[in-house]
Amino acid sequence: MRNVRNDFPILKKVHNGHQIVYFDNAATTQKPLQVIHAIVELLEYHNGNPHRGAHILSVEAGTLYDEARLAVQRFIHAPSVDEIIFVRNTTEALNLIARSYGETHLQKGDKIVIPISEHHSNLVTWQRVCAETGAELVYMYLDEAGHFTPEDLEKIDEHTKIVAFAAVSNVYGMKRPVKELVAKAHAVGAVAVVDGAQSTPHMKTDVQDMDCDFYVFSGHKMCGSAGTGVLYGKKALLEDMEPFLLGGDMIEYVAEQQTTYNVLPYKFEAGSQNVEGAVALKAAIEYLEDLGMEEIERHEHVLTARCLTGMQKIPHIHLIGSTDASEKTGVISFTIDGVHPHDAATILDSFGIAVRSGHHCAQPLGAHLGIEASNRASFYIYNTEEEVDYFLEKLPLVRKQMGYKD
Repeated sequence: MRNVRNDFPILKKVHNGHQIVYFDNAATTQKPLQVIHAIVELLEYHNGNPHRGAHILSVEAGTLYDEARLAVQRFIHAPSVDEIIFVRNTTEALNLIARSYGETHLQKGDKIVIPISEHHSNLVTWQRVCAETGAELVYMYLDEAGHFTPEDLEKIDEHTKIVAFAAVSNVYGMKRPVKELVAKAHAVGAVAVVDGAQSTPHMKTDVQDMDCDFYVFSGHKMCGSAGTGVLYGKKALLEDMEPFLLGGDMIEYVAEQQTTYNVLPYKFEAGSQNVEGAVALKAAIEYLEDLGMEEIERHEHVLTARCLTGMQKIPHIHLIGSTDASEKTGVISFTIDGVHPHDAATILDSFGIAVRSGHHCAQPLGAHLGIEASNRASFYIYNTEEEVDYFLEKLPLVRKQMGYKD
């Protein structure tokens, strides 16, 4: 994997006299030359509005856009290309599901069940569905290590209509029992919504094996560009849903007082589309497939295990969730005694190390844990064991910079 670093020009950046160590991959990943060049080539030679004209540039842009959809279908093993909807990001995909399915299919007495660890995008959306429909939002709480408890799993009962959860928590970094949760949802007749924002970049994805009803993820977290996301939905569900946005390519025919809608997947893709983002996502998928998702997962496991082992030896460091690297992807959240996470991130930045600080868009989890904010180090394909060792070397200096003696 060492040769991978040569594909990412930004990793040569020097900050404050130090070559940058980018450990904020759970927020967004860096882009390889293969993705950058794909965007540039589109803009230089093929730029047009897809599906909107008979001229060569429109046709070429449309072809590239359609090829990107086929690449996504292959990458997540969806049964049909018609089940792949392009959106801006995971957040928009979840909003689409909440508005076009949740608000039209739920009523008073129904339940939506989610883990307390969910990202706000997979939480606030369901709050509004409940406010609009009278349904109840029920949380599955977690044990100290971040695992589901049998008691909380029992909250998925005959009143449950939607079970929504992340395949990997963006705070814990822990892999969730996706197939088990989907099966529990289906056993009571509920729809399963899987947030794949933190899992899709790091491990093989097979929506048919999961048997999930909806699956969502973002391009920018897997070497693609910002502003591109994907919603996968089972065809029967998508065909039953009303469009989320109206206008442009999602129409079939418009009369003065009524409109008929286009077929899937165009029914949910209103307006001019982000062709650059789709082209970037296709290039990113091909890049990751070339490396091999199993190899990516293996590489991240090595980094995570090394970092967890080292951090547990440093006084005043508290890890959030499981310390078993086999349960995690490359995400480690932590606190430092007596140091606010923003101060810790600023000090680490002075050494060229980029980590995340804050509540990580998971404030209900923070309240549940009694932690207002934390730091998060997250790894990807271009990170190295040497970078992990450098991070472990500088981490004890954070408290010293804040005036502590030990």
